[in-house]
Amino acid sequence: MGTPSFAVPSLETLAAEHDVVLVVTQPDRPSGRGTAPSPPAVKIAAARHGLSVSQPQRLDHHARTVIAAAHPDIVCVVAFGMLLPAEILAVPRYGCVNVHASLLPLHRGAAPVQRAILDGDTETGVSIMHMEEGLDTGPYALQVRVPVGDRYATELEDVLARAGADALIEVLALIEAGDVVWTAQDDGAATYAAKITKDDVALLPEASTEEAFRRVRAATHRAPARACVGDRELTVVRARPVAERSEPGTVCVREGWPVLALADGSLLLEVVRPAGRGDMSGADWARGARLTDDVCWRCTRPL
Repeated sequence: MGTPSFAVPSLETLAAEHDVVLVVTQPDRPSGRGTAPSPPAVKIAAARHGLSVSQPQRLDHHARTVIAAAHPDIVCVVAFGMLLPAEILAVPRYGCVNVHASLLPLHRGAAPVQRAILDGDTETGVSIMHMEEGLDTGPYALQVRVPVGDRYATELEDVLARAGADALIEVLALIEAGDVVWTAQDDGAATYAAKITKDDVALLPEASTEEAFRRVRAATHRAPARACVGDRELTVVRARPVAERSEPGTVCVREGWPVLALADGSLLLEVVRPAGRGDMSGADWARGARLTDDVCWRCTRPL
């Protein structure tokens, strides 16, 4: 059971190593304004391997019947996007295991990768967890640690997806051999990774350079890191901190690249997305914008 591209490495590894009797993913949905519904990444991957697919609108009794009819020994869940009710958790004889992109009990919830970046974690990882009715509360059998570094969320997700796929296969082998050991989570140390909002990643002139850089790296397509430069709304896709100090909220162009001044340094804009346009280099945008010395920047929305 899985939906986005993060789940694809686990599905493909499972298909190579085990008999996948059914793939359950979310329904096709529009991927942009006014577009026709698109299949989720897991459905596309399942088609490549000739696997049966079910796309329930909700995990109700009918969904449980479909899953039970496949007679799974175990259900593997990777970023499915819905909480599994008790009647589905009880279907497979070995239960349900989940590939979660954090070192549980840290960052339980929907956005563990983005929250690890926003919180300034130096490392994160994946946990292979035995599922129960609580939100990511079950015991884990294996954790793999991964340094965060300066990776962007999409880059970190790619690393964690691969690590999660390998760890899942390792745990399945332990379960099959009867050697698996489950470690209970410390609920007192738990943190919650809520979905990222536009406010979480909005760029603010009074922020530190490190905080602004983390916000750019943690941003998503639905919650982009935005600033208003002069009268132009701009999404910052990629950037890097620079030591240049100017009055916070001012803008300058250095060797052709736009630079936003922050509380303790600046952010050089490497890739940007102007409103209504596609991605372009910051230098190309600055050349077309013809920025002058009196241009300032601010947050695009009141916080």
